[in-house]
Amino acid sequence: MSRLVCAGCGASPDARDQYPFACPNRGVGDVDHVLVRVLDVARAAFPSSDDTEDCPFVRYRSLLHSAHRAAGSGMTDDAFVGLVRRLDRSVEAVDGRGFSTTPLERSEVISDALGFSSTGGVLVKDETDNVAGSHKARHLMGVLLHIEVAEASGGTAARPRLAVASCGNAALGAATLAAASSRALVVFVPLDAPEAMVRRLRARGAEVVQCAREAGEHGDPTVAALRRELAQGALAFTCQGDLNGLAIEGGETIAYEIATELDRRGSTVDHVVVQVGGGALASSCAQAFREAVAFGVMKVQPRFHTVQTQGAHPLERAHRLLARGFEGSHEALDALLARAACHRSRYMWPWESEPTSIATGILDDETYDWLAIVRSMLETGGQPVVVGEARLAEARELGWRAGYQVDATGTAGLAGVLDLVATGVIRPDERVVVLFTGAERARPMLTRP
Repeated sequence: MSRLVCAGCGASPDARDQYPFACPNRGVGDVDHVLVRVLDVARAAFPSSDDTEDCPFVRYRSLLHSAHRAAGSGMTDDAFVGLVRRLDRSVEAVDGRGFSTTPLERSEVISDALGFSSTGGVLVKDETDNVAGSHKARHLMGVLLHIEVAEASGGTAARPRLAVASCGNAALGAATLAAASSRALVVFVPLDAPEAMVRRLRARGAEVVQCAREAGEHGDPTVAALRRELAQGALAFTCQGDLNGLAIEGGETIAYEIATELDRRGSTVDHVVVQVGGGALASSCAQAFREAVAFGVMKVQPRFHTVQTQGAHPLERAHRLLARGFEGSHEALDALLARAACHRSRYMWPWESEPTSIATGILDDETYDWLAIVRSMLETGGQPVVVGEARLAEARELGWRAGYQVDATGTAGLAGVLDLVATGVIRPDERVVVLFTGAERARPMLTRP
């Protein structure tokens, strides 16, 4: 019911590959080699909005490539569900919580502050109380299921160590899941990684390696170190799309939940605003909303907007370069993006100097899943937003005032909403979804008004 295809060159991994994380042609030519899961919506089934299952990886298993691969290897549905539940219990033992559906609710405080009418408003999808305090663990749980299925089906006896480049939520999510599955993990962090985070990672059994920038090196030195580790046989336990395209479908469960809840309420939204670093979250949401429309769960895709900081906005730059040649039709868009996929370096490259921002989690050196996100913005009439530090701070303060235990990266999408409201792109009578994606751990616990 699903297959893996490179969005850049069209190649698929060998069916015998136990860890089909990246395009087999990765590194060949100036091509945007990003592996994507293509779902056969004519054969798959979207769960009913009346389904009461709380674990997203059980509820939406009919859409997961790991479940399809498990079935292809002879594993029964009950066995796959059992595998998910065993892993989830182990995650709960490590983190104090397992995976569950997160709330989607209209924030009265935020909606009133932005001048929305009673028919409009800001709906917050709150991921701050998820596993490891962010959405990142969802992405990586999707990857871990693939690994577990490969081992359970007898395809391999080896347990290669996992590797990730991050000093924030992705690293903590990776360390949590690695500990839950008793796997070795190496985390590459910058020299200025917060000591409190380093202690958390080591407490969960991760090996932490600090990385200095080498002379003449562009982009993130931790990513360069990660690539060297992968060349030595480690598995990419990361949200960078070019290194592991399977991280996307775990993140899709966030947008599946949004689509399900809106369908249950008989409601719609006009806009979705998503903060972007490496692009896995936005790419996941874009793909999931497109699939929800194909299944008939949503009537149309909402206008899809993205947010980056003034210090690092490679996605906005790529969108700006590509939008010049967009003529408006689906055929023209397909042709435009196909050309761009074969000339990646013209549109996407690492930042030349290291940026700074209070929204540290979206300072990735590149937007790895950029083409899928640009497609969604151009298809839906959305736009990229670049916000300054004052706007990011304003959004964080508003999130706190509304009672959310969220950090500046987690409220960066709301910073974009503030700009879009100010410029009239979002009207007071419209409904907009934002994702609060990371918990603020340094602040005393807040209570919801």
